Amino acid sequence: MPKIHAVSTYSPSHQVPQDQAEEFIHQLFNGKMARLERYLKVFKNGEILNRQLAMPIEWYKEDHSFSERNDLYIELATEYGVRVIQDCLAEVSDVEITDIDAIIFVSTTGISTPSIEARLMNQLSFSEDVVRIPIWGLGCGGGAAGISRANDYCLAHPEALVLIICLELCSLTFQPGDMNKSNFIGTSLFGDGVACVLVSGDQVKLSSRNALPSIKATASRLLPNSEDVMGWRIEDNGLHVIFSKSIPSIIEKWFTPFLKSFLQKNEQSITNINRFIAHPGGKKVLAAYETALGLSKELLAPSSFILQQHGNMSSPTVLYVLKHVMQQKPESGELGIMASLGPGFSGELVLLEWEG
Repeated sequence: MPKIHAVSTYSPSHQVPQDQAEEFIHQLFNGKMARLERYLKVFKNGEILNRQLAMPIEWYKEDHSFSERNDLYIELATEYGVRVIQDCLAEVSDVEITDIDAIIFVSTTGISTPSIEARLMNQLSFSEDVVRIPIWGLGCGGGAAGISRANDYCLAHPEALVLIICLELCSLTFQPGDMNKSNFIGTSLFGDGVACVLVSGDQVKLSSRNALPSIKATASRLLPNSEDVMGWRIEDNGLHVIFSKSIPSIIEKWFTPFLKSFLQKNEQSITNINRFIAHPGGKKVLAAYETALGLSKELLAPSSFILQQHGNMSSPTVLYVLKHVMQQKPESGELGIMASLGPGFSGELVLLEWEG
């Protein structure tokens, strides 16, 4: 089975406490949006303490063209990508950058052709024969999906080493003139972040002091005719967020049966799971997981911690949770579920078992 050897993360340096973000939005939208005081409560009720942004908060007060935002996305994505790759490979002493066979690059908050991994290859000493697999459009589901696609590649090529880079600069999509409720809610939730994961095939032998998660199974599922649940509305001035209030109820009615059938297919049940690595889309999403699946707050604590300290960073967020869990050094034999939801509306699942 393919194995996860290392996870690194990088957060931009512009940290914004949630009360500062609330005051910023209050000043920007005051007099322009009906029932503003009521909507501002989501900043406190969301249980987010801090987020990290690509630019100083003053930058977001002004309108910026799609071109300007996207140029900045390409510049910063390349800079941050280099850092997170170097940090990831530094954790595995017997892997050099020239050993990497494939790069899966996951992002939804900017557009680049050639895609960002090609720019990263020009910055770092990768082999010129590296297989490039860029993935766009999976949003919050992209972290678990990236792990699944790396698993697929390593099953086909058991001698391979694969890097997954999930990079989202959600704040660069902020629209100061958009009075839509989705824009407002998104502003209370989303931050910027990058994660990188190293996955190996069965025939790769690397040393490790700790038990590491092996990928036992993966699954993807699409909810038909659900394009309006989550995604982007693309206009002349850029990307406008679509964010439906129905997401928690979808978790209870649609995602929970999907998860239970996935576990049953793999001869497991939710009671066997020691680590629940959930994408923390927001407080209500975590509450829906807790209620629908009967999970303890302890199992959801890693996801809650990442949400508090970073907000929802879209695709890399679940990998921040994975890193947090791996730092707790699970013992050999422990089982974990990685779960994330994204545009489509879609769900992604990964079954992990720690082996040492």
